[in-house]
Amino acid sequence: MKKLDHVGIAVRNLKDAIPVFEAVMNTKVYKEEDVPEQQVRTVFLQAGESKIELLEALSDESAIAKFINKKGEGVHHLAFEVDDIFEEIKRLQALGYELINPEPRKGADDKWIAFLHPKNTKGVLIEICQQIG
Repeated sequence: MKKLDHVGIAVRNLKDAIPVFEAVMNTKVYKEEDVPEQQVRTVFLQAGESKIELLEALSDESAIAKFINKKGEGVHHLAFEVDDIFEEIKRLQALGYELINPEPRKGADDKWIAFLHPKNTKGVLIEICQQIG
């Protein structure tokens, strides 16, 4: 794994959350994107090398809505950048880690993504991601 790419934070409402994180990070949102396959709207903020992804559910059936209903707003996942997501999935499976989606899918910010099940990672949802292209 190359680096921590971003921290994902589940929020009920982006309109309310964006000003909070823009003020704290002293920066503006640089990207907003809907990811229909995941029923989520995301925005990204960056300060130096550090990125935050705010996630708002577009449907009551989305994973973000279910997360917020169960745990409330807050840190949803840690995302690590990898060079080859296919090889990294194979490596992690060989080590016994369960992946929520064993095939990469297109995620926000022009990345291929896959998630490790939090039952194998001490309750932390881990995303691995690779830049598309």
